[in-house]
Formats: sequence, structure tokens, C-alpha cells
Amino acid sequence: MHELIWFLLPVAALGGWIAATRSKSKQGSCPETILSPQYLEGLNYLLNEQPDKAIDVFIRMLEVTADTFETHLALGNLFRKRGEVDRAIRIHQNLIARESLSNEQRNDALLELGQDYMRAGLLDRAEGLFGELVQNNVYPDRVLPLLLDIYQQEHEWDNAIRTAEKMEQVGVQPAGTIIAQFYCELAEQARQRGETDKARDLLALATERDRQCARASILLGDIEQQAGHPEAALMAYRQVEKQDIELLPEVLDQMYDCYQSLGSLDSMIDYLHDAIPSYNGVSPALVLTDLLARERGVQAASDFIAGQLGKRPSVRGLARFIELNLADCDSSRRENLMILKKLTDQLQESKPVYVCHDCGFSGKAIHWQCPGCKHWNTVKPIHGVEGE
Repeated sequence: MHELIWFLLPVAALGGWIAATRSKSKQGSCPETILSPQYLEGLNYLLNEQPDKAIDVFIRMLEVTADTFETHLALGNLFRKRGEVDRAIRIHQNLIARESLSNEQRNDALLELGQDYMRAGLLDRAEGLFGELVQNNVYPDRVLPLLLDIYQQEHEWDNAIRTAEKMEQVGVQPAGTIIAQFYCELAEQARQRGETDKARDLLALATERDRQCARASILLGDIEQQAGHPEAALMAYRQVEKQDIELLPEVLDQMYDCYQSLGSLDSMIDYLHDAIPSYNGVSPALVLTDLLARERGVQAASDFIAGQLGKRPSVRGLARFIELNLADCDSSRRENLMILKKLTDQLQESKPVYVCHDCGFSGKAIHWQCPGCKHWNTVKPIHGVEGE
């Protein structure tokens, strides 16, 4: 607050001097003092530790002219950054109400006021102002991303798609990857309403915009599996490895169910043997361990995961190795293994599973849009000894 006061003092003094100069020049004489009554009033509030009233007085002293317009904008911007959004809104609304503003100045004030409204959570008002600017083709490179942010917050995915397409048209940024995510959001909504055919069409549009959209393949696989089409589901799930191999763990359980429904678990064993060398993590190896234990016995599974631990050491792999060996050991060895098992369980419970590659946000569940930085498709499984 104090640094703002000391910024306003000279500016307000200058404003008071200019006003006084104009007044005296009309009377044919020079001003005797630059300390106008309003300036002294503001100083009085400041000395009596009433900074809010002092700021209001100094702002009123700043007559809106071509010379002071930028100062008003800067003040409003400063208030917004400080979290004093009500003051920012009042300043920018006061600017817009001035009939003397040029079109360019009015547009600048509208842009700032729209950002004030966004900061205050008044998204409808901000949307209206930004829509006006877009309609007049004013600052599209600055306004369209703000408008897109609003539509994402409000989950208005159709509007988000149209806005992202405009951004692409005016050269703001390529938008194919995020448009694909918006289509996936619409597909999720259609699926929840039971409109599976519409969901399939939306996922096709998502893939058309981004061939590497693994989320679209995951959703399509889930739809086909739920519809009782395990072969079609498998085709979709197997695309994930080619589109974004880091998301392969997200479909392994579903793939298992599909292969089991088709009575071809041996085919999944072959698939995993081929996929494991390409994936820098332990999840496929753990699924294959379980399959080997079921189809070929515990010893075969134990030998396999022991070999994998040498190539890709992980707490999860060690925990599975311990579980396999608990069933067939004497009491003293079993007690030692149980201690190790407890330690590995505690390690897994306390660690996040996913991390955003952009901002570092971490958590136990995958998010298609990072809750931290709001970027899409940046949250992936954590790799390393305590992760994948």
C-alpha cells in the first residue's frame, strides 16, 4: 500500500499543478502554488493513516487527458495485480465513461476492464467485453486467449472450439491438440448421456484434429468395451502405445479384460513381451507377471519380475516380487518379507503417481488438463524407482 501512495503523490501533484496552471492561465496569471486543496486533503488522510481515502483523492485529482490516460491504465493494472480488483474496475469504468477517449484508448480500457472482471470472477461480463473486441477485430492475439480461458473455465466446449479455431486462423498459435481435447470433453458428456454414437463421432473429430490424441483412443476403447465389442476396444487401446506410450498403463487393465473376454490371454502375453522393451516403466511388466503367475505358475512369474527388477528397478516391482515369494517360504523368512512388504506399501502410499511436465503439479490421479498450469495433456506417470 505504501509504495502505491508514494507513486501517486508526485503524479497527483503534477495533475494538480496542470489543473491549476490551466485555471490560472485563463485568468492571465501564474499559479502561486502547486499544492491544490485536493492534494492537501489527500496528504491529510495519509498523515491520519487513512491510505484508502488518500488514494481515492489522488485518483480523483488525475484528470483523464491524453497525457494521463496511460497513468490511469497503469494504476488500474497495478490495483488488479495487488488483488484490489474493485479499485481497478472503478478506474477502468471511469475511463470508458469519458466521451473524449479515442477508439484506440477505449479499446485499451475495455481490454483492461475485461481482465478486471476475470480476476473478480465475473466471467459473463468479461466475456461480453472480449466478445465486443473480437467482433471489432481488436487485439485478437491478446483477446482470443483470454476468451478461450473463460470458455474452458465454464466448460463451454463448443465455444472453446470456435475460439481456438479463430486463434489458429489469425496465427496466434496452432490449436489442433487442444481442440482435440475439447472434442474429447464433449464426447465424455455425450457418453454420460448415453449418446454413444454421437460420442464416437466426436472422438473421430478429435483424432482428425490430432492423430496423436491418445485420450480419444482410450475413450473410444472404453465405449466399445462397455458396448460389448472387445475386438473394437482392443484396436482402440492398442493405438495408445503408438500415440503416447507414456499413457500405456492407463489401458492395461482394460486390455486384460478384453483379451480375457476373447479367451486369448496368450495373445496378451505376446503383446506385452513386445511392448515392454519400448516402455521405460514397470506397469506392463507387472501385468505380465500376473499373467504368467496365472498361466504358467508362480515360479515363472517370480523369475520374470526378478529379471525385470535388474533392468527397471522400482518399489512397485519389488512389492510384487515379495508377494509372489510370500506364499512359499518358511516362517522366519516370511516374517522378514512381511517387514519389507510393509515398507514398500508405505512408500507407495506416500508418493504421487502423476506429475505435470510443465509446472510440476503432482497427484494420485491423472488429469487431462493440469489443475496447476491449466495446460492440456501434460500430466504423465512418474518414472523412476518410486514410480514407473
